[in-house]
Amino acid sequence: MKRGQRKGGSRRTGRRSGSQPRLLPLGGGKGGVGKSFLVANLAVSMARSGHRVVAVDCDLEGANLHTLLGLRRPLHSFAEYVAGRETDVRKLAEPTPVENLRLIAGTGVDLGSAQPEQNQRLDFLDSLRGMDADFVLLDLGAGSSASVLDYFMVSDDGLVVIAPEPTAVENAYTFMRAAFYRRLRLAMVEPEVRRLVSVAMDQRNESGIRSPYELLREVERLDPAEGVHFASVMRAFRPRLVVNGVRGTEDIRLGFSIKTLCSKYYAIEPEYLGYVSYDEQVREAVRACRPVVDIAPDSSAAVYIERIARKLAEGPGEEVP
Repeated sequence: MKRGQRKGGSRRTGRRSGSQPRLLPLGGGKGGVGKSFLVANLAVSMARSGHRVVAVDCDLEGANLHTLLGLRRPLHSFAEYVAGRETDVRKLAEPTPVENLRLIAGTGVDLGSAQPEQNQRLDFLDSLRGMDADFVLLDLGAGSSASVLDYFMVSDDGLVVIAPEPTAVENAYTFMRAAFYRRLRLAMVEPEVRRLVSVAMDQRNESGIRSPYELLREVERLDPAEGVHFASVMRAFRPRLVVNGVRGTEDIRLGFSIKTLCSKYYAIEPEYLGYVSYDEQVREAVRACRPVVDIAPDSSAAVYIERIARKLAEGPGEEVP
């Protein structure tokens, strides 16, 4: 059996000629929840299913995706693009030990000006859409800065990674809310409506707007036509949730609880994509600088990661049972 081909199945042929790759960013607000770990393992899993994959480390101030993929000293980096030393994004992608998988690392950054300006970020995303690949996975940094949010919301299928602990859950809510409002503000045409969205981003604003539903009513009152567009943008924002480090049934249910609360209070309709169980073999894989789907493919963590990878490859569909 050829590498990259699954037992009992046919090798994928990749995207259709002339189509763009799907951009899959992984964020979540809090550091240490496993974003880089999941990007590395999902990328390997999808590549070994025959998909052409590019993994991108957008966390320039804490880049470690290359280490998790076993590349100790990448030859190129996204930092070269930020610094203006390389404008062709295709030249930044280098092969990994896994067939079909390339990496754009985040090493060698100038810490004095680590993050690109907004126009440069959008140009970078446009360049990624022109990559010869089926999927581009983006490993985002911690927090809810404009740079992180732009990578998350401009892309196709944003994944929010959550650890089953109170601080991670709180950060996930903050992250989704910030991405939601930034997407709304940038999508609106009328300056007064954009100003209103900016006001609502302050949870203690003096206008008394405390939820997206209240904001929608204000937009409809101000400009009915923009209100229709506003409602459409609201409905289109559907982040996908992954709970990492699950130890029991209560942790599994966390995804459903977050989904319900987002719908009720934030006007956000996330999809619960799946979860990854807590597994000691994950720690061993990280220490070995190799993906767990590589060194322990039968481990519980690897099995659930493979399941999520298949769902991502198939596109939006049924949620975790």
